[in-house]
Amino acid sequence: MAAYRRILLKLSGEALAWKRGYGLDPDAVDSICVKLGEVHALGVQIAVVVGGGNIFRGLSASARGMDRVNADHMGMLATVINGIALRDALERKGIPTRLMSAIPMIDVAESFIRDRAVHHLEKGRIVIFSGGTGNPFFSTDTAASLRAVQVGAEVILKGTKVDGVYEGDPAVNPDFRKFDVISFDEVLRLGLQVMDATSIAMCRENRIPIVVFNLTEEGNLLRVVNGDPVGTVIGEL
Repeated sequence: MAAYRRILLKLSGEALAWKRGYGLDPDAVDSICVKLGEVHALGVQIAVVVGGGNIFRGLSASARGMDRVNADHMGMLATVINGIALRDALERKGIPTRLMSAIPMIDVAESFIRDRAVHHLEKGRIVIFSGGTGNPFFSTDTAASLRAVQVGAEVILKGTKVDGVYEGDPAVNPDFRKFDVISFDEVLRLGLQVMDATSIAMCRENRIPIVVFNLTEEGNLLRVVNGDPVGTVIGEL
């Protein structure tokens, strides 16, 4: 039996690019959808927040001189493109899916309405949240925490390319220690770049744990959902 009834999976845009490093890799999208299908088959209610960094990074463009509001709006639109790709791949596998956007675009996606999102989840549909929070200056990490609180997710699963949270970048120093469990306060105190401070604080205030794990390793998502000790758990200690 799954350890959670309702989860929110935070996907980076880079996860959809895989080895290409940019754009959409059909194999990467398909692989993620297969993993989601395995969890869906358990009867777990699944929400997904997807980033857009594989297509456009608003913060990077702003650093190069672009107006921050315009850059962030472009980044939000990139998440909608990724959401459409995920929805298409999931529906081709026969998995009922709904794409919701924080930015109204009725011909492309449903506008985000909390009660409607919860209804979709209760009906067994995977719900993909795109468009960030709908506001500039907020990351998709913050969007993930906000949506998790709004729909009553029991946990946020952050799928990454590394197997958990470390003291520093293990690619730079392999001696950095990996945390199996760490508190929200410690993540903030150490300035660990797991999710931004706003999203960590929101999860702390609403007592929603975060599990950081390697999504690319086969079977990991299923193991996390089943409650196996995979990755790093961030929560109240």
